[in-house]
Amino acid sequence: MGSRAAWATRGCSGARPPAPDCNTSAVRVFLVSLLAGAVFAAGAAGTIHRGAAAPTFGRGTATLSTSTGNVVLSVEIASTDRQRQRGLMLRRSLGAKAGMVFTYAGPTSGGFWMKNTLIPLDIAFYDVRGRILRTLRMQPCKADPCPIYSPGVSYRGALEVNAGSFRRWGVSRGDRLTVRAATPAG
Repeated sequence: MGSRAAWATRGCSGARPPAPDCNTSAVRVFLVSLLAGAVFAAGAAGTIHRGAAAPTFGRGTATLSTSTGNVVLSVEIASTDRQRQRGLMLRRSLGAKAGMVFTYAGPTSGGFWMKNTLIPLDIAFYDVRGRILRTLRMQPCKADPCPIYSPGVSYRGALEVNAGSFRRWGVSRGDRLTVRAATPAG
């Protein structure tokens, strides 16, 4: 007879009262520990991304040249895949004249999403000459599926600022953006 059959014939399969050699409290402790570990692991998996160290961004200025004048912003510059993937995720605020510039080595056409981004943002997509091709308003997203914000055109970079800023500054398609890096990432 195998061990499973022997265990069942001794009364450990739920018979009341259990046989003296059945350690039901140890089994309960093991199962509760296993369940608690699974719950903890599931929770930790969701926070690994949040707890991961943010990449270091370069810093600089971005000047928006509009029909009403120039607006100079203090910006962080995301130029690597890791930096672009992190972006402004998990930030609770952004200065009134601050933003993040996403740069690419060549033309790109992918969209942006707001997963784990806590503040609403405006985004301006620009070409190799800094000409603004399209602006969009993006809303925070906490759970999948999150919308993808795509300009529908090929672009060379993008600038994210607080939502409503482009309207206040009079930024529109065709305006120019000049980015100057002051410090490299590192």
